[in-house]
Amino acid sequence: MAVIEPTLTLERRLLKEHAIVIACDEVGRGALAGPVAVGAAVVDPARSRKRVPMGLRDSKLVPEARRPEVAARAAAFVQHSAVGWASSVEVDEIGIIRALGLAAVRAIADLRAHGVVPEEALVILDGNHDYITPAGESGLTVRPIIKADRDCASAAAASVIAKVARDTLMVGLHDDLPAYGWARNKGYASLDHRDAIAAHGMSEHHRHSWAIAAAPTLF
Repeated sequence: MAVIEPTLTLERRLLKEHAIVIACDEVGRGALAGPVAVGAAVVDPARSRKRVPMGLRDSKLVPEARRPEVAARAAAFVQHSAVGWASSVEVDEIGIIRALGLAAVRAIADLRAHGVVPEEALVILDGNHDYITPAGESGLTVRPIIKADRDCASAAAASVIAKVARDTLMVGLHDDLPAYGWARNKGYASLDHRDAIAAHGMSEHHRHSWAIAAAPTLF
């Protein structure tokens, strides 16, 4: 199956009506441990006319070894980027969808702190559900788009930037708790991760509210 290369076609169209486009995408939604992260990437008219960085794809389509270099190119390409976080404790306290909204609000706050005016943007959100507006960002224009991270270069940039940031964090947590193999599985449901939970129990970074035993093994 041919890999679909993301373009800036939609962004150029949206920029005829909005000053900037902010694309958001999440990583870590289905993990058993660690935070969720939402990446946000800003594209303005000038950048929408540039060439899409080489190798930029939805993070799931970029080989792990190449993700850091692709993320670096993506971050240099967009006007601004940010990653917002919600911890495993917050996921337990408020649920995954509200935690995604909280992480997105924090990413947008980071952009705002660097001079971005989100109220002037059209916010592309990968997926079919707007979890940003209910989290308190009621002044924004949010448009969920299915497969945005596959088709839109701005969303692909947000995806790979967030993925590299979260993977780096999970490798750091692995150094403190190596038994769970987070340097390899990044907190997702692998057989070795399940075996470690059975042997050692859940750590402070696991999502204790989840039915972890019933969660499907991904690899």
